[in-house]
Amino acid sequence: MKILIIQQRYGIGDLIIFLPYIHAISKKFNTQVSLLVKKSSKALDLLADDNHIDEIIILDKEKDGLSGFFKLSNELKKRKFNKVFIFNSSLRYNLIAKFSGIGSIQQYPLFRSKDNIVHSAKIFTENVIGKVVSTEPNLKIKNTNNNLDKNLKHICLAISASGQTKRWDLQNYIKLCQELIKNRKCKFYIAAGAKDIDLINNFKNSDVGKNCESFEKLSIKQTLPIIKNCSLAICNDTGFAHIACALGVKTLTLFMDSPVMAYGKYSSRMEVIEPEGEKDSTTHDTLGKDRISFEKVLAKANQMLI
Repeated sequence: MKILIIQQRYGIGDLIIFLPYIHAISKKFNTQVSLLVKKSSKALDLLADDNHIDEIIILDKEKDGLSGFFKLSNELKKRKFNKVFIFNSSLRYNLIAKFSGIGSIQQYPLFRSKDNIVHSAKIFTENVIGKVVSTEPNLKIKNTNNNLDKNLKHICLAISASGQTKRWDLQNYIKLCQELIKNRKCKFYIAAGAKDIDLINNFKNSDVGKNCESFEKLSIKQTLPIIKNCSLAICNDTGFAHIACALGVKTLTLFMDSPVMAYGKYSSRMEVIEPEGEKDSTTHDTLGKDRISFEKVLAKANQMLI
């Protein structure tokens, strides 16, 4: 049996959140599954060692629009899938599956405009497999060697984000590190890429720069063993927060301008801090970066490092 799962959302966090449901479908039918995902999900790096995955098909620009409709349909048709599970309400993907000759098509209700990413995926998958599915993600990697100094607390810091309104001020992160090293020996890993070089350089040039390394020259896959062996991850709501959580790391995530109920409540490994005055209420227009309490972040970080 050949199974295709379609998950067309853009982000790393989205892919991580869907992992329990991808794994559950693979286990239900006792077979590896193929994924149709966007390149920005970083699935090629994140799922390279996942034995539930057969093939990752990238949904690129050539597969958009009318011509892309037929291009994608033809590509899928060649693979002769028996079943497809579509984690969205799009008529487009429903028709593509039909044009591809896939006999069994299961999908969210068509034309549904809004959903909670976790709840919708959980309900859909549980209806498919007939039992309760945990929302805890499990990111599988083969290289788990722990070569980090056991005498240090290793802390991953995701200082970037997809937009300025989702970034806690860099000086707050620097001050946080200054406070953390007063009571313990720490090493900090700056989880940001080449496009964030200004942030990285400012951090390196600070008083705590000698205590840090950055991920700027590493691929996502190369960062995974480092993150997995960290004691704690402190992050803006960005892909690295969800990666750390899925690797089993205690993760403190700051929600200041994104929906905490969708992206911050799916795992027992993730603690969240919202702006002052918010309680399970942040959205994409909260604009609360200046209302994240430094004292609360420091207290929670110290608590999680015990």
